[in-house]
Amino acid sequence: MKHLKFFYGAILASVISVLFFSCVSVPVEQGKIYPQCSREILGKGIKSDMALADFFLSENTDVPLGDIQRLARYYISECAAEGINSDAAFVQMCLETGFLRFGNLVVPEMHNYCGLGAMDAEHPGEWFATEQLGVRAHVQHLQAYATTEDVKLKQDLVDPRYSWVHKVKLARTVFELAGQWATDPAYGTKLDGLLTKLEKF
Repeated sequence: MKHLKFFYGAILASVISVLFFSCVSVPVEQGKIYPQCSREILGKGIKSDMALADFFLSENTDVPLGDIQRLARYYISECAAEGINSDAAFVQMCLETGFLRFGNLVVPEMHNYCGLGAMDAEHPGEWFATEQLGVRAHVQHLQAYATTEDVKLKQDLVDPRYSWVHKVKLARTVFELAGQWATDPAYGTKLDGLLTKLEKF
């Protein structure tokens, strides 16, 4: 009888030990797989306006939720119209504006979310009348990079530099924007890193 008690006691102790260590030592997110955001400019965005807003607010809480969610909706709708990856466009906006902190040549009132035309003090960048038109110009500029001249825009043209891009630039992925959209050789890697962060939202 003593042997049976010892035997069952040992089994019980082993089970408790396994349960305890499996609960304590395994991180909550270990093995969790997130849907991957496309790195293709002509890819399809998978994140909702709320997910984009949550991602943004994880980096800058000074912008009201309603404001950034509205901007996210513009990115989703304008990108859908032109066949552009809304996830990639949105994180590019975050990178270019420092999550809407701005601080360089471009100021918030310009509604210029991608540094369009911003070169120096004499050329601080393009101005757009509304948020939506600023987003549209950004999306059209990406469309110009990722397509050839035979692919026509669906929306009225608002990007003043659109035609010029088709003559000298071509980029199919966020990585290929490095050295073309921006001189920073790590530009594509930075966008990739932001997309990786976005995947968790």
